[in-house]
Amino acid sequence: YTSIPGSCNFETQDQEWTTICGLTQDPSDDFDWNISNSAVMGQTGPDTDHTPGKGQHFLYVNSSAQKEGNRARIITTELFPASLGVCRVRFWFWMFASRQTGVLKV
Repeated sequence: YTSIPGSCNFETQDQEWTTICGLTQDPSDDFDWNISNSAVMGQTGPDTDHTPGKGQHFLYVNSSAQKEGNRARIITTELFPASLGVCRVRFWFWMFASRQTGVLKV
């Protein structure tokens, strides 16, 4: 975790990533994001994590049980300070290719 607003690595001991990361599940979506690690997810998860050190956790959605058009959405709970000419969004993602893989929108 860094002091950059919105920065989060999901390495939480208590699984309270929504509070620690300033995110919330959208109550009007169809299913939720979850937190896990490569050891649990096996081949359906990424091999490595971008977090320096021993980072292992990431957010995921399991689309295999969903219908086409269903959405899983997380929302920021904090306002970010205004920037002076620089506004960046940076995130890492990995998608396991299957017939149920949908679209990732930011």
